[in-house]
Amino acid sequence: MGRVNNHNGLAEQFESHRNHLQFVAYRILGSRNEADDAVQESWIRLSRSDMSSVENIGGWMTTIVSRVCLDMLRARKSRHEDLTIDRAPEPVTHFRDGSDPEYEALMADAVGHAMLVVLGTLSPAERIAFVLHDIFGMSFADIASILERNEAAARKLASRARQRVKGDESASRAEELRRKQELVDAFLAASRAGDFEKLLSILDPNVLTRNDPAFPPAANAPVVVHGSQAAAKQFAGRAQGAQPALVNGSVGAVIGPLDRILFVLVFTVKNDKITEIEMIADPARLRQLDLALLND
Repeated sequence: MGRVNNHNGLAEQFESHRNHLQFVAYRILGSRNEADDAVQESWIRLSRSDMSSVENIGGWMTTIVSRVCLDMLRARKSRHEDLTIDRAPEPVTHFRDGSDPEYEALMADAVGHAMLVVLGTLSPAERIAFVLHDIFGMSFADIASILERNEAAARKLASRARQRVKGDESASRAEELRRKQELVDAFLAASRAGDFEKLLSILDPNVLTRNDPAFPPAANAPVVVHGSQAAAKQFAGRAQGAQPALVNGSVGAVIGPLDRILFVLVFTVKNDKITEIEMIADPARLRQLDLALLND
């Protein structure tokens, strides 16, 4: 496709690619509203660019919208936000012009509960590499340019993401996460209700609870608490504000609003019992966590 030399021509080209760009953005971000925002921001960036030397306008538009999506994913991560299970993207069967067979065909495998759990474990760079290469066939050289990494690193990112999303273990891992999350949900419900016996049935008899002195009420508590009786006593009647979450890809809970987190709990589950509970309250450690809420 030839060079674009005027604003009107650029606008026409952009509109002819809009459906494709929306699909790229939606596939990366998993949110129709965010995809619309990404496409709009892409047009703003594109309209301010010197396009006189661009040979492949369609490819360049895809590059720009991918960079916008990468910025949005990074911003989402820095705010400890991600798509929640209750906000799984709904299938979209048409765009504004009422016709997009490409989108209808590819959206037949719209992200569901299990896949969302797996996608929630990917880093922004892994998502970009996987979606652009495995779904849209973009070269690793172009992906490396978007991610500002070398080609080998882009290949590695896509491979790692592919193993999680499309590999033989992804479905079983998602199912395992689902079972663990159900156990954590039951633990939080029993904690709120003060159901001591239910807590004992969920906890391993030798469970370890690791408290963080950075949370003031825990400052005088033992750093490590041994056994289910002690753990049940500590949590019974509490966890009122806890929200289930993925914490660095593991099951956990966030206590407090995302902009003012009091602490995070990370659970280790083995043989359908909680074997370890770790509290993280230190602000420096909290900032390093990749959090994704699973419920509103």
